[in-house]
Amino acid sequence: MSSSLSVYLLDVAATRALVGSRDDQLLHVIQDSFGDRLERSDRDFSHEIDQGAPTAYEALRAVVHGGPFSEDEDHAFQYGYAYERLCSLTGSFLDNSCFTPHRGDWLTQVDQGLKALGITAVSVEEFGYSGLPAPLPYTYIPGCGQWGPEDIARALEQFEATKRAVDASGQAPPLEPEVVEAVMQCLGWMRHAAERPGFGVIGFRY
Repeated sequence: MSSSLSVYLLDVAATRALVGSRDDQLLHVIQDSFGDRLERSDRDFSHEIDQGAPTAYEALRAVVHGGPFSEDEDHAFQYGYAYERLCSLTGSFLDNSCFTPHRGDWLTQVDQGLKALGITAVSVEEFGYSGLPAPLPYTYIPGCGQWGPEDIARALEQFEATKRAVDASGQAPPLEPEVVEAVMQCLGWMRHAAERPGFGVIGFRY
């Protein structure tokens, strides 16, 4: 079974602040912008909704209002998808062609490639964790993680230090071409974020 990774460029702090903001105008905008997607999601998860899970809009409202959330952990996935919809509304979707689809331990392999280039400040595996902002309940799927502005700045510094060392020695770390391509895509995300103060990356793995 394959997995997917969706990655967004956005103001991380401002996006997380939408959780619990009680901004009903934002809910109206989302309903207008994503009405068809909300309906499609409800069709896709009709069985779970019949079993008591919130609809896509109900989950969005709970996220924006900071609750209440279903006490059934099997319903928590809806709040994760609702948070992603907030990210897709306020952020820009980044090229994910090296990560969608992917199988097995691909994210681990890419992290090893990052580390081979001296980059330890960020991790693509982090996008598979449950990094949803409080008070959203834990959910395994979708996984969520973020690279804040400070993390990205440090990661780019680490890469530049490695690049200088490679230029001086003439010896680059031995990496598979597909890993190099994925690492370069990650660096592209970081460079986009570094161009905009306060911006970072939030990713979701399914």
